[in-house]
Amino acid sequence: MDRADLKTIKLEVEDGIAWVYFNRPEKKNAMSPELHEEMDELLADLETDEDVRVLVLTGVGNSWCAGQDIQRFFREGVDDPRRAKRLREVSERWRSLRLANYDKPTIAMVNGYCFGGAFTQLTSCDFAIAAEDAVFGLSEVNWGMIPGGSVAKVLVDALSFRDALYYAATGETFDGRKAEQIRLVNKAVPADRLREETVALAKVLMEKNPATLTAIKHCMRRVRHMDYFESFDYLAAKLAEMKQADGGQGRDQAMKQFLDDKTYKPGLAAYRPEEKK
Repeated sequence: MDRADLKTIKLEVEDGIAWVYFNRPEKKNAMSPELHEEMDELLADLETDEDVRVLVLTGVGNSWCAGQDIQRFFREGVDDPRRAKRLREVSERWRSLRLANYDKPTIAMVNGYCFGGAFTQLTSCDFAIAAEDAVFGLSEVNWGMIPGGSVAKVLVDALSFRDALYYAATGETFDGRKAEQIRLVNKAVPADRLREETVALAKVLMEKNPATLTAIKHCMRRVRHMDYFESFDYLAAKLAEMKQADGGQGRDQAMKQFLDDKTYKPGLAAYRPEEKK
């Protein structure tokens, strides 16, 4: 894709971090059909970009994402079933499939309003840091609707059942501090420290072995819904897959640095991968 042609998304790549912004501030960054299509293509492009080690999803202006654009998403294409079906597919693909299974670490940097359908990509990101004054809400009940798409599912997976049901049934909004308390986000910080905290987390992640991080991301999501024996077998297979993908270098280098070189102390920092020649 030609990144210069992006209209509903803003992209910045700096020091290994891809900053991907929802860029419809006049609509509180609500998701339009064009945004879904651009995001689907851009995420696929960035996933194999060697200059990108971590992806941050955030929003332009005072909103992270206000959910689906009601006019554009729900009314556009009503008379064209094929178009409507394609929009539903691309909307779910980049949020529920591509982002949730991304090969690189992803961070949701929630800078403002986060409503409705935006909870899907929020929970699909590996980590989330919110401004303390960010506003979260599930307003579907006030529209005579249920949290559709995959929102209800990702909510009961991410939160306790009682919290998920309470906010879905009441439509009550809550701030970043509450989002941290109910574990929807990893942490909430003052808005003027939001980018700083996000960069700090990204730097920690970039110190790790990329193949190991990818394997951890994938296996942690998969084993949540497996029983003990299924997870035991899956994790054994995943470990073998990771060693194959990494050529065994990660574990071998870490052991050498710990046992022989005495330069690595587990729990205090990441081992240092050798530079490829």
